[in-house]
Amino acid sequence: MVKVVIEHLEPWLSKWLWIEYAHASKLLEGRVEFTNVKKSSHRETLSVIGSSVKESALELYPHEELIILDPRAEEPLKPEDLGSSTVLLIGGILGSHPPRGRTWKLLTSKAPRARARNLGREQFTIDGSAYLALKVAQGFKLNELPIRRGLVVKAPPVTIYLPYAYPLDNGKPVVSRQLLKYLKHEIVEDEEKLLREGKTREVVKAKEEVSES
Repeated sequence: MVKVVIEHLEPWLSKWLWIEYAHASKLLEGRVEFTNVKKSSHRETLSVIGSSVKESALELYPHEELIILDPRAEEPLKPEDLGSSTVLLIGGILGSHPPRGRTWKLLTSKAPRARARNLGREQFTIDGSAYLALKVAQGFKLNELPIRRGLVVKAPPVTIYLPYAYPLDNGKPVVSRQLLKYLKHEIVEDEEKLLREGKTREVVKAKEEVSES
């Protein structure tokens, strides 16, 4: 199986980010490495779902072996791109709408000898990217993998719209059940904290059941 690395690029380890990381790890059967994890408390937390190191993937691996999954890349990811020494690098970034090109700015532009590949012109979640990368590694072409653009989550009295693309598995979007629960019951509190204090609640001791992702 191709090696998958997620480069942690957010200033904190929020609940939403943790859920996406945990779901990506589940999809990859725990065979994932988290890099650029500067805080020891974050490394300890992430060690529950994969290996975790302080250094950036750009320091750890020869750039010629890296494929950076970047929506701005000109070429799509293909099965023939992947070899035994390939390291697939996913940016650990929560999406913004419209996209701000942070993967290019924080990774691709700093590794000109690495190959950059896209998963289509849509913006995918971290765990959705991991799912698609795994499928391509298994020999599927991107145009053989169905996706859904946008996801509606009903959280009475409001409805939340997620403007990202989601791979479909047996007709259902690849999204963590834990994330849906979070959006329905906890996100308002975290958003209010972010607006009030300029920071969000962090996951330090990961007690959530990863199996529920």
